[in-house]
Order: sequence, then C-alpha cells, then structure tokens
Amino acid sequence: MEALEAAAGEVSKDEIMAAFRAQRDAFHAELPVSYEARMDRINRTAQMIIDHMDDLCAAVSNDFGHRSPVQTVMTDLMSVVGHAKDHKKNLKKWMRPEKRKADFPLGLLGASGAVEYQPKGVVGVISPWNFPINLAFDPAIGAFGAGNRVMIKFSEFCPETGELVKKLVSEYFAPEEMLVITGGPDTGKAFSEIPWDHLIFTGGGGIARHVMAAAAKNLTPVTLELGGKSPTIIGPDADVQKATQRIALGKMMNAGQICLAPDYLMVPHDKEEAVVAGIASNVAEQYPTLIANDDYTSVVNARHRERLQSLIDDAVAKGAKRTEVNPGDEDFSNTNSNKMPLTVLQNVNDDMRVMQEEIFGPILPVKTYRNLDEVIDYVNDHDRPLGLYYFGETETDKRKVLDRTISGGVTVNDVIFHIAQHDLPFGGVGPSGMGAYTGHDGFKEFSHAKAVFRQPKMNIAKIAGFMPPYGETTQKTIKQQMKL
Repeated sequence: MEALEAAAGEVSKDEIMAAFRAQRDAFHAELPVSYEARMDRINRTAQMIIDHMDDLCAAVSNDFGHRSPVQTVMTDLMSVVGHAKDHKKNLKKWMRPEKRKADFPLGLLGASGAVEYQPKGVVGVISPWNFPINLAFDPAIGAFGAGNRVMIKFSEFCPETGELVKKLVSEYFAPEEMLVITGGPDTGKAFSEIPWDHLIFTGGGGIARHVMAAAAKNLTPVTLELGGKSPTIIGPDADVQKATQRIALGKMMNAGQICLAPDYLMVPHDKEEAVVAGIASNVAEQYPTLIANDDYTSVVNARHRERLQSLIDDAVAKGAKRTEVNPGDEDFSNTNSNKMPLTVLQNVNDDMRVMQEEIFGPILPVKTYRNLDEVIDYVNDHDRPLGLYYFGETETDKRKVLDRTISGGVTVNDVIFHIAQHDLPFGGVGPSGMGAYTGHDGFKEFSHAKAVFRQPKMNIAKIAGFMPPYGETTQKTIKQQMKL
C-alpha cells in the first residue's frame, strides 16, 4: 500500500478507510504481536525523533512564527523518547497475564482465572497543534506497546511539521504499521468516522463532542484529552516567591498554549499584590525581553492572538484591572510577530469571557479568597479541570484540597509536572476528558483486558446441582450462595 498523498488538500474518507483496512489486515495476520515487534516499533519512533531533532524543531518554530527550540526539545521531543525508555523498562512485565482467583470452591478443584491483555487492532490518533510531536507520538508509542497499528491525523495548523513527520514516518515505517495523514477539517471529520478499534483525540471540548458523536456511530472506544480552566491555588502558608517563580515558568512556557497551563490563580486576599508583583518579577527574570528572545514562543497565529486580545478587552470593559508584564518595555504594536506579553487580570468575575473559556495563551486572571472553603466551592461549582495546582505546606490544607476537589490530575507545590511522570496516568474527567494514557495506564487503555477462565476436568455444574434436572443438591447450593 502506498502512503496517502494529502499535501495539497483534503483526504477522502474512502482513502482513509482503505488505509485502515490495510492496517487491520496486517494486524490480524501478525497476531499474536510479540514483545520484540512492539519494541522495534517503539524504538523506531524514538529514533526517528532523535535523528531529526533539529529539523523537527525548525519546522515547529516556522509553524508558530517562532518557538524556542529548547522548549520544543523539552516539551515535545524528550517526552516521546522518555516514553520509549519507560516501555523498554516495563513492557515485558505489563504484557504478562494477570492471575485472578477462581470463586470458592472452584479454585480448590483446579479451576483458574487470568486476564490477558490483547491489542485492540488499529488506533486512530487525532493530534493538536500546541505540542504536535509529543501529542501525536506519545499515544502512538502507547498504542504500539499494546500491540496495535497506528494512523495519525496531524493538525492542519502545523503544516510544515505535518509534511515533515509524514515524510519521516513513511521512511521509518511501512504504511501498514504507522501512517500520518494531513489535511483540514473535512479530513478530520472523515477520520473521526472510521470504525477504529480505539480513537484518541486531543483538543478542545467543542470539537471533542463531534468526534465522540462520530465514534458513537461505530461504537468506537475513545480517549478524550481536552483541557479546561486549571486552577492554581496559593495556600495561606505558601512561599510566594517560590510559588510565583514556578507559576511564571509554567504559564510562560509555550506562551501559555498548554492544556495544563495555570488558567487562573486563587490567592489569599492579603497576598494578592505580593503574588502579582512576584509573577511580574519572575517573568522579568526568566524573560528580560520578549520580541527578539529565542526563549519565548509566539502565539501560533494572528487569529489566535486576536482571540486572546478580545478576552483581555472584554475583561477590562467589565471592570478588570490589567497589568501588562513587559520587562523590556517593548512595542508589540510595531511588529509583525504574534508574540504577546503576559497580561495579569485582577478584579475578575464569571461574567467575563476570560473566566468562562479556556485561555490557552499568556493571560492570567487572579481571584482572591478568605478561606479555603471558598476556593473548594468555586472549583466544584465549575467544570472538572484537567489539572489543579496547590501551593502550601500545611498537610491538612493539602489534604482538604485533594479530598474535596475533583480534577484530572494534581501537582502540589508546582504546576504541570504531573504530566512528565511516566508512571502516572494523564487524563481528564468529565468536560476535561475521559480515559488516560502514558505508562502502564496507557498500555491498559490501548489493550483489551480479556478474561480467560479454565475449567477443571470434573463436571462442576453437575456437582453443584446446576445441571437439570434440579433437585436437593441444587437447593442446597442456592441456599449456601444466597447468604452474606
């Protein structure tokens, strides 16, 4: 089968379906999928990233208008290589059948139970633009580890990167193993309508609803990695300098275009000004200038920049106080760049769009509180977030927040870092997503847990009285089993 040609436009559903069938046929012919075959595909994926690190960084930067190559390596490429290393260390263990107990007295009579983790078949991956390498190939490695084949719909907002990875994948893989498809919204719609054995989508909640509806028509199991408004809580006893330094790092990385970026701050009312000053000073220390600074990433395009500016304008018009963190006092209106400085917004409320929509950019609203119960009530009154961050030292306060809020994941005394731990699941809950992957959790997500029960030679049904004609033995067994 030849790789699909989609550089100039959309790819039809018929073409995608033909590629899917070819992968499905190859998958069935290979069963069972050996450890060696799985690791070979994982290693080729990681080696492809390592071999073409500089080209990938350049392509991503061109698609963004500018993105720090160091940040691309740290956030996009290192994750894929680390995911491969984690599989190399653990995959044999994950693949082993799990012994399960047979109900009494069957175990004593020789019966046994086990769960065998079987690949599902062909996994479709719809990847976003903000971390185009990581969020395409991390799921691919998880799918390969589980023994599947992979097809990736690459984001049209990263066209240069898409063409590069499509070319590289065709050099490192047969199309029956892994295939990259480019194209726009029509291709994405067609891709979501294929009867995948599993489909993973990373992106916004609005599009996720369409993806899930399309998958439902085929009863395709889905993993949705979405986003939402991840709260960052400064506890009453938090070290403000340490907290603001780490928040500045997380918020300014990729110019805030991260599904797990701190979306808004919850700050004790008497520490508000200290926190805002701390954010400003730490941003200035990390990014003394912005426009010509190779370390600072651009907003991905003019449309997204205009959306972010409209959030700021709406908030200010409704009474928010704006602080623009512009350490070099640069003129952003006199440049062709889509770079934006960080804007801190105080006096925000839920009537403002910035408190209703996921920001996905360098804007940081600040809300104040007088006790942690207020914070917990506010978080619980809104959609379940993908991430939640708490800064503070008192164990009872930490436990209170952990126990009484629900979120996809939590980092304590930092932001975002839970996603970098390969042994922790990454996923949302409710509006921030469903399902989770990375590490062992990803292996199980992309596998079918098949129950296998082995009956002993003796006729258990007859001994228990479950074989007609029913009689005294039957009644004795029923009486015994219907007791707590």
